[in-house]
Formats: sequence, structure tokens, C-alpha cells
Amino acid sequence: MDIVRLITKQSLKLSKQLVTCFNLIVKRKSCLNENPVQTLSGQRQGEWGGEMGEVNEKAVQNTQEGNWDDYIKAYYEKPASFKSWSGYDLKEIYKPEDRSEENYGQNIADAGSYPYTRGIHSNMFRGRLWTKREVVGIGSPVDTHERLKYLSQHGGSGLNTIADVTYEMGLDADHPWAVDEVGLTGVNITSIKDMETLTKNIPLDRVSWSLITASTASSVTMAQYVAVAQDAGYDIGILRGSIQNDPIHFRYCGFRPACPLDLSIKLGSDVMEYCTKNLPKWYYTTVNMYDLREQGVTAPQEVAFGFGIAMCYIDELVRRGLDIDEFAPRFTFYVSCHMDIFEEVAKIRAARRMWARLMKEKYGAKDPRSMQFRFAVHTAGCSLVPQQPFNNIIRIAYEALAAVLGGVQSLHCCSYDEPMCLPTEKAHLQALRTQQILAYETGVTNVADPLGGSYYVESLTDKIEEETLKVMKEVDDVGGMEEAIRTEWLDRQFESEAVKRQKELDKGEKLMVGVNVFTTEQEKTTPLGVQKVSSNLAKQQVAEVKELKRTRDMDRLNGAIKRLQDDANDSKNVIPAMIEATRASGTTGELLGTVREVFGYPYDPMETIESPFNF
Repeated sequence: MDIVRLITKQSLKLSKQLVTCFNLIVKRKSCLNENPVQTLSGQRQGEWGGEMGEVNEKAVQNTQEGNWDDYIKAYYEKPASFKSWSGYDLKEIYKPEDRSEENYGQNIADAGSYPYTRGIHSNMFRGRLWTKREVVGIGSPVDTHERLKYLSQHGGSGLNTIADVTYEMGLDADHPWAVDEVGLTGVNITSIKDMETLTKNIPLDRVSWSLITASTASSVTMAQYVAVAQDAGYDIGILRGSIQNDPIHFRYCGFRPACPLDLSIKLGSDVMEYCTKNLPKWYYTTVNMYDLREQGVTAPQEVAFGFGIAMCYIDELVRRGLDIDEFAPRFTFYVSCHMDIFEEVAKIRAARRMWARLMKEKYGAKDPRSMQFRFAVHTAGCSLVPQQPFNNIIRIAYEALAAVLGGVQSLHCCSYDEPMCLPTEKAHLQALRTQQILAYETGVTNVADPLGGSYYVESLTDKIEEETLKVMKEVDDVGGMEEAIRTEWLDRQFESEAVKRQKELDKGEKLMVGVNVFTTEQEKTTPLGVQKVSSNLAKQQVAEVKELKRTRDMDRLNGAIKRLQDDANDSKNVIPAMIEATRASGTTGELLGTVREVFGYPYDPMETIESPFNF
């Protein structure tokens, strides 16, 4: 290495001497009144020469020396940190003794075998590729419908729609707080007519639809989807798809007024129970570990907190009399894949093993499907930045690679422009193409768990499991996840970790290209343009909602709302009553507001309007 360094320095020194000699020759010629020329350094030498020429030559030499110093520094550069993203010290090399107590059959096993560390299917992607779902939610139901068609025509293999913030809060499009926000961050579905527009001409019995509504409004979403499907003549027992339906976690995404804990458990569990009994092919929840990770927490905290929330629902369903093997096979998770490829793969492998043991040992599951950790991945939105936005394409590709190496079932790749706007059509297509290149060109689908057996990956999998169990013990020590939420212990963990992550960036302990290293002048435009939401279509949707409320059969609606109120008071599952009220043109805000009042909360989470129903 010393010989290489010496040769390199001598070569650089010789190069600088040659450049200096060339510039001196150029200067000499210019002093003889020859035509001015450009030197290697870009300095122009003219007929004046003399003292000014010497000053320029010295400036040139200083500039060259500075550039070469930067070059040498870059040549010998090494990583700034030897820790994983979550902060765990990593060894220089991992050897067999790092897993000296290896028991393959008990702790790892083949893919498709308990505890499913290597994957839930024996052949993994050889049997079927993951579902390529790109999240869509833009403007009105008409706009979103058109973007769904666009992606399906370009190779998307699963429909995936996301609600806007007004809908997640449980507000109708004509709500005073909503009228200027409709469609800006997703799609607003105020009534059954909006759901009919969204699903128009789509064969619901043949597609797999993912409904991303996470808050308490997911109960209304499920009712609206079922009502539209039944009215179109479909047997809901054959419908395939999923609904996020994880209102407990959504209080940490800015929707606390819409997601009080007791109401979240009630409505979330109602959806799960209804789907278990009526939609056997439907995945009734996707516990959102991804949104928890976006708060800044570590990989083990993501798993521990996600499992804690999942157990809130499981305990409630068991309390209702459902057998664990009756509902657990349709339980799924939404996982983040961040930038540390190996840590993310290890996290997924550890989560699979831990979930299998949790279901078997804590809840007594006997059906192998109940023990299989099924998950979708959303690449890490918090890793994307507006600086040098094309770099985001690279980040997304690496994160998607981690998801596939980890054995993902359904994948959404972020769009590079998400820090600036909703995805444009071109950005959406680029995100889909990222998945397709992974699937068809890279070879990562040929083998189940291709990183299994790596001393490093297996050791890191054990480390993530060990640290996750420590965090789960902390949750147990404060009384379980429900108590951790009620006492705001969980809030304090999020705040603490967010501060840590920011300090790491500020101190340069974590490097982000374009943010705290290799920075350039801030871009003033987005390379492929920005997505603009038409205000006219939003205004049209608001007008249609007002017209619906003016012209509907109020006697029929009053009867349906009264039944919903009674069922909520009697602690019955409210989804059947919501389906009836939806058919009677009841709106999202009206259905949710009715149940909210039964639970002692304001009809309107924004406390702006009063209930129009008086019984």
C-alpha cells in the first residue's frame, strides 16, 4: 500500500510540473506578441505578460494544488461511521464463531418452514413475484381512477389508492376545513357515489385492491367498498385485496383528534371481525410499522412498537370470542425499508422469526398460516430530500432492493419528487420501472433468501431480534402498548429518537449526499415538473356533495343512521349498519360522527359543525 501511495504522489507531482511548464511556454509565446490562448487551467494569458502574468501563474498553481489535495483526500477516503443506521457497532469481518451456537432447524430453517426466518414460501419469488403496487391518490375520484388505469397499462400488478388528509380526519368534502384541501394529498371519498366513480369499470372480482385508509375512517371505507361491490352484483366472499385499517398508529401521523384510542380499537376490530366472517380472501389490516419508522425510530423499535399495536387488536378479537387461527392468517404489516440494506434485510428476517414464535407461544396458534409474517414495503419517504432530487431515484432503488432481498409480498416504491409534490405521471412510471428492473433484470428473484447463511446477515438478524425484545420488554414494563399510548410514553420515545436523528445529521455522524455532504446550490425547479391538482374538479366534488345532501331521501337516511347509533350503543359490530347507511347516501363524516358521539367525543373532530341528526 505504501508503494502505491508513493507512486501516486510522484505521478501527481509530475503531472503538476508538466502543467506548469506548459503554461510557462504559453506565457512566453504570448509575450512574443503571438495570439492569446487558453491555458490548461482556464487562465487566459495575453500580450501583457510581466508582473500580471506572474500573479496569474501563482493563482493557477494554488488552484491546481487545491484541486489535487481534494483528489488525494477523496482517493484515500473511508467510511465516516462503522455503525448500522440504527447505531449498532459493526465488526470489521464476521466469521463462523459469530454464530457459534447455530441451530439451523430451530432458529432459521428453510424458506416455507417454521420459524420462517428465510421466507414464508418455500420457493418465494420463483412461485410468484411480489405485487407491484404504486400508491395513487390525486385530486378527485375521477383523477385517481385515470392514474390507476395509467399504471395498470404499464405493468402495475395491484391497485393501491390512498385517502387525502380530510378523509382520514373523517371530514366530508364540503366541510369548512376541507373545501380547500380536497384531493391535495390523496383522494376524498365522501359518499357511495365517489366510490362508484373510483371503481367504475374495474373488475373487482379479478383485481387485488389495496385501500390505504388507516384512521377510524377505514371502517367507512370498508362499508363503501362492500356496498359498491354488492350493488354491482359481486359476491364479496371472493373479493381480494386489503385495507390498511390501523387507526391506533394514525394518532402519530397528525390525526389524533380522529383516532382516540378506545374508538380506534373498536372500529379497527369491527373491520377485522367483519372481514374474517364475510370476506375470507381479504386482508383486513396492515399494521403500519412504516409510519412509526418515519418518526425517526430505529429498526428494532419499528418492529417492537408495530408488534405492540398488533397485539392490541389481537387481544380485542380474542376477547370477542374469535379463535386465533380463525383470523390471524389475514393479518399483515406495512414495513419501511430504509437506506441500510443489510440492516433492513436482517430486520425483516428477525420480524418473521419473532412473529412466528409470538403467534405459536403466546397465542397458541396451530395453523402455520397464522405464524407467517406477511408484509408490504413502502420505501422510506423520510430518506428523500428536495436537494439534488434525482439522487432520490438511487435511494429508492437501493431500498427496494432491500425489500426484495428480504422477501417482500407487496412493494410500493416512492417517487423521486415526493419531497416537493404528489408524484407526477412520469415520476410514478419511474417508480414502477424501478420495481420492474429489479424483478426482470437483476436476478434477485432466482433464489429464496439469497443473503441467508452470511455470517454478517445472520449475526445482524440475531442482533435485531435481541434489541427488539429489549424494547418490547420496556413496553411491557409500562403496562403494555395501550398504557404506553395513554400515558404518552410512546410519544416521548418518538420525540427522543427524532432529536437523535437530527443531531446525527447536524454533526455529520450520518451523511446525506446533497444535504450535509457534496452540497450544491439549491435547485429552484423540479426536473420533470410538479404535479398540479385541478381546483375545478375539487370544486365540482364539493358541489356534488352539497347537491347529494340536498336531494337524498332523508327518511331512509334517518332510519339507517338510527340503526348505526343503536348498534354502537349496544357494542355491536357497526360495519353492517354502516353499509346500510352508505347505501342511504350517508356520508363519511355523518357515519363517523354518529359513532363518535356514542363514545362521548364531539361529532366533528374539528369541533366546527354539529350533527344534523336528532333522535
